[in-house]
Amino acid sequence: MRILEGRKVTKHFGGLAAVHQVDFDIDQGEVVGLIGPNGAGKTTLFNLISGSLPTTAGEIRYKGKKITGLKPHQISKMGVARTFQSAKLFAGLTVFENALAASLFGTKRAISVSDAEREATELLKFVELPTVGAMPAKDLPIANRKRLEVARALATKPDLLMVDEVMAGLNPAEIAQAMELITKIRDMGITIFMIEHVMKAIMNACDRIIVLHHGSKIAEGTPEEIATSRTVVEVYLGE
Repeated sequence: MRILEGRKVTKHFGGLAAVHQVDFDIDQGEVVGLIGPNGAGKTTLFNLISGSLPTTAGEIRYKGKKITGLKPHQISKMGVARTFQSAKLFAGLTVFENALAASLFGTKRAISVSDAEREATELLKFVELPTVGAMPAKDLPIANRKRLEVARALATKPDLLMVDEVMAGLNPAEIAQAMELITKIRDMGITIFMIEHVMKAIMNACDRIIVLHHGSKIAEGTPEEIATSRTVVEVYLGE
């Protein structure tokens, strides 16, 4: 079943086409990667899907329903969650309070505080942060900040999780842990759309990969097809 699709999605900033007539489809249960050089339009596309930016042209549909023009909170409550390149946590709250706020207010459902507290505890355990709940979120190291942001996204009960460079800035051991977390999320039945520069992660985790360059889609295919694409090698992967 198709969960997300875009047709001729375009975003202009003045005379600059940050995203230009991009078509994409994601099926339920897939892990799809989005790669390209810095400035290729990857995060801008995520911002368009999540409602953080309005499109200039084109249409985006989630589960067959048009979401173009909706506000971020409306799209989130339909079942689309995302993380950011730089984790956007409530710095003045504890780790636990960050997860709790997402459980309480991130969905359309009514939930009691006690149930939300239980969910927050389970999510922190899921992302392997069970022992730091009382710590101020601002004091977490980068790897754990990214894990907490994933926990908050999962608290909204998404069917589609968009992950923006969750492995950026991590060391090899932390990257391996992040890859394990992506696999665990997929095993929950959640569809994943991920931006990542760590090619090992993209090639191992994804069913398909979409490549952007100067705002346009220049390639799409399996990891094997992308790795051997002369166009992709020339503009992004290198020899």
